[in-house]
Amino acid sequence: MSKNKIKGSKLKARDLERALVKEFKLSPRKQFNPKQLIRKLKIKNSKDSVQAALDKLASAGKIRPTDNYKYQLAKDYTEKHTRTYLEGRVDMTRSGAAYIVVDGDQDDIFVPPTRLHNAQDGDTVRVRYWTPSGRRKPEGEVTKVLERSVTHFVGTLVEHAKYAEVVVEQPGGHMLSVAVHRAELMEAESKDKVVVEITDWATNRFGQISGKITAVLGAEGSSEIEMQTILINNGFQITFPKAVLEESEGLPSSISPQEIHRRRDMREVTTFTIDPLTAKDFDDALSVEHLENGQIEIGVHIADVSHYVRPDSALDKEARSRSTSVYLVDRVCPMLPERISNELCSLRPHEDKLTFSAVFTLDAKTYQVRKRWFGRTVTHSDRRFTYEEAQEVLDTGKGDFKEELVLLDKIAKKYRARRFKNGAIDFATNEVRFKLDEDGTPLSVYIKERIDTNMLIEEFMLMANREVATYMVKKAERLKTLIPFVFRVHDDPDIEKVEELARFAAALGYEMDLSSPTAIAKSYTKLLSKAGEDPMVKMLSPIAIRTMAKAIYTTENIGHYGLGFENYTHFTSPIRRYADVLVHRILYANLEKGSLYKANPMKLEETCKHISNQERKAVTAERESIKYKQTEFMLDNIGEEFDGVINGLADFGVFVELSENYVEGMISYEDMDESYDIGAGKLYITGRRSGKKLKMGDSVRVRIEDVDLERRRIDLSLVEVLKVHGNHEDKDADRKSRSSRKSKSNGRSSGRRSAGARSSRTAKNSGSSRSRKTRTPRKRK
Repeated sequence: MSKNKIKGSKLKARDLERALVKEFKLSPRKQFNPKQLIRKLKIKNSKDSVQAALDKLASAGKIRPTDNYKYQLAKDYTEKHTRTYLEGRVDMTRSGAAYIVVDGDQDDIFVPPTRLHNAQDGDTVRVRYWTPSGRRKPEGEVTKVLERSVTHFVGTLVEHAKYAEVVVEQPGGHMLSVAVHRAELMEAESKDKVVVEITDWATNRFGQISGKITAVLGAEGSSEIEMQTILINNGFQITFPKAVLEESEGLPSSISPQEIHRRRDMREVTTFTIDPLTAKDFDDALSVEHLENGQIEIGVHIADVSHYVRPDSALDKEARSRSTSVYLVDRVCPMLPERISNELCSLRPHEDKLTFSAVFTLDAKTYQVRKRWFGRTVTHSDRRFTYEEAQEVLDTGKGDFKEELVLLDKIAKKYRARRFKNGAIDFATNEVRFKLDEDGTPLSVYIKERIDTNMLIEEFMLMANREVATYMVKKAERLKTLIPFVFRVHDDPDIEKVEELARFAAALGYEMDLSSPTAIAKSYTKLLSKAGEDPMVKMLSPIAIRTMAKAIYTTENIGHYGLGFENYTHFTSPIRRYADVLVHRILYANLEKGSLYKANPMKLEETCKHISNQERKAVTAERESIKYKQTEFMLDNIGEEFDGVINGLADFGVFVELSENYVEGMISYEDMDESYDIGAGKLYITGRRSGKKLKMGDSVRVRIEDVDLERRRIDLSLVEVLKVHGNHEDKDADRKSRSSRKSKSNGRSSGRRSAGARSSRTAKNSGSSRSRKTRTPRKRK
């Protein structure tokens, strides 16, 4: 059976079975459903015919059905054909152990600290694996680090009598010791924060790796240094190389008449941008025009970054390396220099700009898309709106471009409703924001309000991304060939995790339908729609998100489960995402009638993996910056009491989100009102004396016992249980336990723990008191 026979053709029954077996052998640990196999093999067989072939192979014992509606190579076959080495990404845990995440595999490979061989979080490694007798989950050993996730770290310089080292604190409190030459300290003093580049990962006889100091940041303790540390330790450089800056400065500011002539001129069409108040890189704009035939033309115009950032240039190499802009609480670490992101490519009002556009002709009544056009354009934004300004026009019916905004909002709402009807899931979660003073100190914490104009822009960006991907898929089908492309995909959820969520939801009185992926999606939406009504359900949202696969970039199109799209890509943000730059290049090369451009599929997939890894690191950096600012915000509140909601239960304590400021802290079980036992599935805890049950969503009052800025940790103690949701018992038991606790707390004064209690906790937290001593208390209004 030839390769060409598989690609883009309908296979006979015997050939189909052979192709399926071959695919399962190539990926013995992966699980597939018929839809995924059709896409992977690029065949035209129907879903039913593939299902029939799978059933036959299962009957023959070659494959086996799994419990998540998929199939996997049978165990006997696996033992004969499985490779014992795989490549994957290190996902480090707090204990120092790690899981190796292999793309497409259901089970991560556990590796204890002694078998990591100096692999770090995020590294790409080769791992030898096996399944221990009597266990279901595989274990392994790292045999080689293929690619380092991070090569520069921020650490503390420590000078000794005969040598110097840089000590880097890693997640979970683990320390990395880097030996540096005393003659190359760049005038740094002991205890200074420095940037160190690793030059040799092999350990010396003292267990140290080798490095050199590349920058001195100064004395520790400032928010500025902490934000820089977060970026660098996650692999993002805070400055651009000289060659990159020089190349960006050399780009022309004006647009030549020849360039305008090569493009579709849309400068006379009503066009505007809608962005956050603080945004400077306006990379998308919308246009509206009523055509003579009564139809509506909507344009989604995207900054034409690919015109300025050419393949293999210094700018291109740097953009690929970074892959994404990183948005911390108080700053942006951009993918491209400001000359491009905030000037040349930013679609600023009243300026001609080069754009790459997706233009759609819609039916005036149904808003169905009748015609699509993609190509390079020149546009002119008539107005820059903030989200709030555009919302005010919608709310009041007054203001610039009122008719256009009302029409776009009406279309967007119809598209949104249709999307959820077709199986999309609304995972809208609270986004924490901060009001900062001039030096970056947090003054208040709030939740970003999600308004109609946010969702308006979202819908048209989704539309453009989906239509661009669909164009490329259909062109490949029409030409009966494979065109390597960058897809944004989201796999079906892990059924074991979904079942765990369903058990949790059932305990709260909500039933989920797990009969099919579509039913699961509808159950997610139905469940999360209750979040505004029921605090317990609101707490389920993070758990629900964790059951989902991670969206990634890849050349293999398996669709986007969360959005309910068969085809999806990222086309709309090339200023801040390198994936979009690649999409622009590939799309443009395939737009002309009769044209066919094929990127190198292996290189493109390698780039997709790199971009996905960078995206994960950016998300980690963003979360770390939020956690730091939340902890910094609570520094002056030690001893104060707050109301909160239980949002997590663990073997070591109870997590509580404070209602007033959305800050999360933890109550260790020793600081609860009595001893508790944790229930099966960690769904609830039960008081040993009172029998009282506490679960996620229950309201409590807590006291701030300790704030450790260095470890970004807030320790709480339980003051009172305010409300036990779903439990109609009165508070008598709680009042009794409170009275008992008060009789034991004579060592406390003015709502604070005794010095002895606080110092014992400080010793346990290793240095939390130091972080308080070095800070001057401040007053807040």
